[in-house]
Parts: sequence; C-alpha cells; structure tokens
Amino acid sequence: MTILIAVGLAACGRNTPPADSATGPELVVYSSRIEQLIKPIFDDFTKETGIRIRYVTDEAGPLLARMRAEGENSPADMLITVDAGNLWQAAELGVLAPIESATLKANVPPALRDEQGRWYGVSIRARTIVYASDRVKPEELSTYEDLASEQWSGRLCLRTAKKVYNQSLVASLIVALGKERAEEVVSGWVDNLAVAPFSSDNKVIEAIDAGQCDVGLVNTYYLARMLADDPSLAIGLFWANQQGEGAAGRGVHVNISGAGVTKASKHKAEAQRLLEWMSGPAAQFDFASLNQEYPVNDATEPSALIQQWGSFSADTMPIGEAGRLQGEAIKMMDRVGYR
Repeated sequence: MTILIAVGLAACGRNTPPADSATGPELVVYSSRIEQLIKPIFDDFTKETGIRIRYVTDEAGPLLARMRAEGENSPADMLITVDAGNLWQAAELGVLAPIESATLKANVPPALRDEQGRWYGVSIRARTIVYASDRVKPEELSTYEDLASEQWSGRLCLRTAKKVYNQSLVASLIVALGKERAEEVVSGWVDNLAVAPFSSDNKVIEAIDAGQCDVGLVNTYYLARMLADDPSLAIGLFWANQQGEGAAGRGVHVNISGAGVTKASKHKAEAQRLLEWMSGPAAQFDFASLNQEYPVNDATEPSALIQQWGSFSADTMPIGEAGRLQGEAIKMMDRVGYR
C-alpha cells in the first residue's frame, strides 16, 4: 500500500444532543474521537439521510467498560475509536457485531479491517521517524530497527510505552522480525534514550527541538500541528523502512481510526448505513481532513495540506495483528525497561 501522508489531533469526552432539524430514527455513537472531529460528519449524514445521531465521547477504556457494564441494554449503536489495538479488544470483549457488507469490503482494504467484519478502518495514521534537521541528515536514517544501533546512543526520544500507539508499533516489530529480534530492537531503543520517555508525542518533538535528543518516533499529525503553528521549526520527517529486502523494506507502520456496529444496537441497519457512508469518497475526505489523517478509501485523495510530505510505502501487516499481539508487546516492553 502506498499512500500520501496525513496529520492529526487527539480526543477527550462529553455528551451532545441530536440535531433538532432531523426527523428520522436516532443513532447513538460512542466515540473516542473528540467532538470537532465527528460532529461535522454526523451533521452531514443527518442532512443527507434524516437519521439523527447522538454521541458520547470519552477515552477508549472508559467507553469499553461502559459498554460491558450496560450489556445488551447499552444504547450504543456504534463504537468509533483510535488504534487497532482498541478495536481488537472491543471485538474480543464481544461488544461488536460482525457486518457483511460489499460496500465496506470495496472501500476498506483487507489489511485495515477485521477478518470477521466486526470493525473497519475509517482513516489511516502513520507512526514514523522525526529528526532535528539541523543536526541529522536524512541519509543517516533508515529503519525503526536502526534506531537501536550505536549510532543513536544517547540521541533518541520516545513516548511512554503505556500509549497504545507504541504498543501497536512494537507488535508490528514482532510480526516483521520475530520475537527475539524485536526484543533486541526495543532493548536497543531503551539503551539509546537520551532522557526518560515522555507523556506525549508533542513533548518528543519539543525535546528534539530543544536539543535534548536528535531523533524520535511520533504519529505524523503531531508534527504537522506544530509546524502549522511554527513553520520555522527545525524538525524533519523521515519515512522508515522504505528500502531493502524483507523486513527492512516493509514500509511505514500505519494504524487506524475505526468503527464497528455494536451487538446491542437496536438500529443495526441504520448503523451499518452510517459506517458504509463514512467509507465513501466524499465522507472519507472530510473525515480524514478534519484530523489531517489519510483516507482508507483509495478513491479519495488526502487534503492538500498533508501532501507536502509526499508519498510513502506502508506496512501491509493486517492491522488486527496489533491487537492480537498487544499483550505480548506490553510484556516485552516491560522486560527491557521501556515504560
């Protein structure tokens, strides 16, 4: 898969009432994407279909706990969340219903959806290498694995291992390299840390800019947001694992924002209609552009803003593997002292 780069934001929580002007049935969506990233999409869907949407926003963990506690009485018709690890967990907890949809199969690549149809990617995000452009030359960079080499001793910054984004990245290393080699790489990262892991990708970028370290790993939208505020920021972006045979050329690690219809839904047909609509070209552009992510639908171009970084080859690992191997990745990170 070769895609054009995107950028994005984060999520918090609140409740909101349905649109007053709609007269059709009402769907309830639990979402870990913040209001400004979903409300414009839902408003457009309501205008087009008459189906009202009421949404609840929170972090993925509390939403899943809420759905489990509510059981078959849950009012939620759809779950929207970030990272395949969270979607995989939701499916394994039994709160999502399998969907058989020719539309979704046509719009969402196989690697970005659940094999059983319980969840589907709605947008793509990339986690790759950023560097101090005044201290590092792009030709010095190559792969995620190389960041464990002696060259980067005392020069690497990372976000905490507690964040699911890094857990999914390490899971991808296990798939690509095998357990033993993946653990060597993660251990090498820890050895090369300039400072203790940070609580956010933004702080990783700030540390590079401040000279605390020279390279780091972030989701691209964090860098884009900071560059939008300060275009003079001396931080470059490098696409990892673009050349070489086998794992070395497997491509950039990508993840998703995704959604699924809940088992408890009383409006499964309407919820499936919403998910199919979100995977269509027009909605895809808006959904991805609001957060400066990549569309999952190949028929949709990303926003003009994110095309400045050009195209890259993405890892084609089935993203569900990030969920299946999440527990193993967490244990591995803990063993080598990455916390």
